[in-house]
Amino acid sequence: MLRHLLGFDVIRRTFWLRGKPGPMKDYYAVDYATLDTPWHDVEFLAIDLETTGLDPTQHEILSVGYAPIRAGGVLLGEARHMLVRPTRPIPEETAVIHGLLDDHMESAPPLEAVLPEVLRALRGRVPLAHFATVERRFLSFACKRVYGQPMVVPYVDTLRLEQRTLERRQQAVVQGSLRLHAARERYGLPRYKAHNAMMDAIAAGELFLAQVAYMDTKAPPRLDEVCSG
Repeated sequence: MLRHLLGFDVIRRTFWLRGKPGPMKDYYAVDYATLDTPWHDVEFLAIDLETTGLDPTQHEILSVGYAPIRAGGVLLGEARHMLVRPTRPIPEETAVIHGLLDDHMESAPPLEAVLPEVLRALRGRVPLAHFATVERRFLSFACKRVYGQPMVVPYVDTLRLEQRTLERRQQAVVQGSLRLHAARERYGLPRYKAHNAMMDAIAAGELFLAQVAYMDTKAPPRLDEVCSG
């Protein structure tokens, strides 16, 4: 896995060299910690997206929530929640889940106005999410559409970390056991209201801190040991 992750540095530098001046080039100009850095010396950004579906080629980002993690703590004072105005009506089945309706979103800024702030928050930080596939695919697709370059960076996926923990302990991974609230319950963490991007980001960040605290390692885990690639 380490060899795979090392490739990120080469790709990111290539995008920085070839990129046009702007938020994407500024993002690639700042490196995150090296992969052998102990996790508590790394800055992370717990991030969550609410979307109209799971396919970034057909669905849209409706809200972004994030919270930085530094020195082993979630920085609640720097947490943010931003709505994103969609270009199409919000599907009814999606609105039922996250409670975001068309009339709520009329005054929200478009994605092109929100994305620069997200990239600023991500500079020098490793993104962290629960089931990070959604955030990885949607953010990379958005960056490619708006700036012509994808967002290439290793992620921490608290769902995959939890799956590895259960498998290492030879505990059954049953349906629903890897959901964010279920994973938090195993560490005695409180249940927060779901489907609010900022609260879900904070919840994932807190879960990560609990996960690394209970990792059965002699030394603090390194960045490459907690990243999913």
